[in-house]
Amino acid sequence: MSTTNAPTSPPSAALAAQNEPLSPLGFLGRSAAVFPEREAVVYGSRRSTYREFAQEVQQLAKALAARITAGQTVTVIAPNIPEMLMAHFAVPLAGGRLSALNPRLTSRELEYIFAHSEAAVVLADGDVADSVRSIAAGLENPPLVVEIVDDEAGHTAPAAGGWVYEDFLAQAPAGPDLPWRVEDEEAPIALNYTSGTTGPPKGVIYTHRGAYLAAQGEVFHNGYTGSTRYLWTLPMFHCNGWCMPWAVTAAAGTHVCLRAVRQDALWEAMDGEGITHLSGAPIVCSMLVEAERAHELDREVRMTTAGAAPPPSVIEGLETLNITPVHVYGLTECYGPFTICEPQEAWRDLSRSERARLMARQGVPMVHAAGVEIMDSDLNILPADGESMGEVVLRGNGVMAEYYKNPEATEEAFRGGWYHTGDLGVKHPDGYIQLRDRLKDIIISGGENISSIEVEGVLHGHPQVADAAVVGVQDDKWGERPIAYVVTEAAIEGSGRVTAEELRALCKENLAGFKVPDRIEFVDELPRTATGKIRKNALRTLQDQAG
Repeated sequence: MSTTNAPTSPPSAALAAQNEPLSPLGFLGRSAAVFPEREAVVYGSRRSTYREFAQEVQQLAKALAARITAGQTVTVIAPNIPEMLMAHFAVPLAGGRLSALNPRLTSRELEYIFAHSEAAVVLADGDVADSVRSIAAGLENPPLVVEIVDDEAGHTAPAAGGWVYEDFLAQAPAGPDLPWRVEDEEAPIALNYTSGTTGPPKGVIYTHRGAYLAAQGEVFHNGYTGSTRYLWTLPMFHCNGWCMPWAVTAAAGTHVCLRAVRQDALWEAMDGEGITHLSGAPIVCSMLVEAERAHELDREVRMTTAGAAPPPSVIEGLETLNITPVHVYGLTECYGPFTICEPQEAWRDLSRSERARLMARQGVPMVHAAGVEIMDSDLNILPADGESMGEVVLRGNGVMAEYYKNPEATEEAFRGGWYHTGDLGVKHPDGYIQLRDRLKDIIISGGENISSIEVEGVLHGHPQVADAAVVGVQDDKWGERPIAYVVTEAAIEGSGRVTAEELRALCKENLAGFKVPDRIEFVDELPRTATGKIRKNALRTLQDQAG
């Protein structure tokens, strides 16, 4: 038998030429080499070119490499300041894995995460450095704490001494630059922690390969180029800012850092820095629309938002400002966004309200992802009929490697060869998925399932409703009944504030009777996480205390 056409293994030299491990580190190396004088980072009066950006990253990486061994965790606790951005490159460049944390975490949460992640070094913003030092000192293996002194925020060097960021950089050993590459693309690049609302937070491992592909997906879908000026309204501590630190850098765009998200700061950046892109929770969309300085922009701005879609009134308001909202869906376990609601040409001819309804869906897989399906409890994929509700499951390059030190949770999350999100949804005939609720948030009343998202959507349809959340409370007769919490707009001139009776009547017009909330309570604001998600567990606790 002839073997002339049988496949052969290429020689090792060919393999070396054909294969380069994927890592987002190369994005900064390339941008600094190709566009060294292009503006890379803006933060108040601070301005850095790509050459300067790369130089400081190299210096921080060398300082870290002298303190850690390969694979150790370096924690950064800071808002969206340049040091947080630089850490996304410097930590993996030093061979470590980055753990970016919310400065608002409690001492108990930080103590648990420091110990669980085995943090070797912690870079802490000046606002939280004292408490971080105190927590670290009480650990069995305390990490080195380095304080970030932010001049733009009015910080001064600590009187008590200890390491500060500039001194830590200064002690970096001399020598050639570290290579912008890794040997193993499956090595961890980041360790992100979930919110832990139902138990201790779980550590989610991202790899260099996964981060590279997710970042490339963001570049493609958001249209990043060298002219991009990206405003940092999405926290970098949340899913590594949806991989945008790497994505914007891949395009050699400009990062405009923002320490705190406030209406004036948003519009000052919009007008003064020529912002072209930003991301954020629906609450950030509302802030842009409701600001006194809001006005139509002279360029189209693309805003990516996730979670529950903004109300149709906010979507319409953004479009009036020349801001195009793009709805995505994802989780910490999938590098941030995994699906996107791709707009269709035919939608342009629809009314704004109808277009907003379609844009509110969670959409289709992004280019780096593979599959999104709706699955029942027996692991059967349900039909795409827009009605069969089941769990949203994911498969593809954008899914995490594992839960750190938690093989049981990892096995459970990946049962049947899919990642199980815990979200309930449907798939429409056009292939677009739409969330209905969280498995744990579904309200079961008299044996009937009530989607809190569906009820919230009706409430958001009232012009005086700015925000709404629906939760289930125990009921002796029905098992559970829905209760709504509503934030209203300021009373419209010439009319009083909307009443609970009016909102219940609106629900009765649009929903089956058993879905209408038993009570509607008005509040000044809804409790939210730092990433904008409504803390429904806090609302349930309020009800338990009231009951």
